[in-house]
Amino acid sequence: MCKEGSQITSLKATWYESRREHPVLKALILAGGRGKRMEELSEYENKCMLNLHGKRLIEYSLDNAASINEISEIVIVVGYRAESIVNTFGTNFNGKRILYVIQKEQRGLVDAMECARDYIQGADFFLFLADEVIIGGRHKQMLDVFDREKLFCVCGVHPQPSLEMIKRTYAVISGPESRIYRLIEKPRKPFNPVMGTGNILFRGRIFDYVDLTPINPSRGEKELPDLIQCAIDDGEVVKLFDVSDHYINVNSPEEWKMVESRWPVRNHYD
Repeated sequence: MCKEGSQITSLKATWYESRREHPVLKALILAGGRGKRMEELSEYENKCMLNLHGKRLIEYSLDNAASINEISEIVIVVGYRAESIVNTFGTNFNGKRILYVIQKEQRGLVDAMECARDYIQGADFFLFLADEVIIGGRHKQMLDVFDREKLFCVCGVHPQPSLEMIKRTYAVISGPESRIYRLIEKPRKPFNPVMGTGNILFRGRIFDYVDLTPINPSRGEKELPDLIQCAIDDGEVVKLFDVSDHYINVNSPEEWKMVESRWPVRNHYD
């Protein structure tokens, strides 16, 4: 074989190896809900379009998604006041193509994910919630762990000394090497200072567990931690990862005012 042909063969081999190590990765941002607990603040506008220190809430998730080189495109699930989001951000954000999916009824996060299944097309994906703010995020390092250890899922978590605040998201029980064995949605009695976030890395096979996920009897919808728990119970390896220096999830006008007056802080509930 000539030298040129050998170089081409070598380049092809490197390209294929790269594809195996870094398959197609997408970002999925859930932005369909109104955020009723925000009361009049979200009466005429989607909660994620509220302005927090010069940015729409959803822009913090878009920034984090766009900063990850491996992400090929961003899928946004919209519902309440969808036109505002679509008209503001269009079809491209910092060089990443944006696709939109309509969630016709607001039936929770798992339903929103299911709406986007055909757009994810079996790819691995990074989940973001449009009403969460992650500052000083370690998403690239989180992706490195996901790839290196060939994990099924990595849940981004944040240290939270106020156990009362963990009742608003989810708690985790983990063992050696950060492996998660149990997730509890909105725990009545949190047992450790680890707060689950909606910044989560998934294999595309997570959709296989949607039909197995039980409906929460009090909320009447499928919960994200329960979806992940189905995979854990099936033997899939799920780990936690400290994803950020600053984490914010605003659920009421009072919290909104507190965050605006104390920006930024490590734990805005301190």
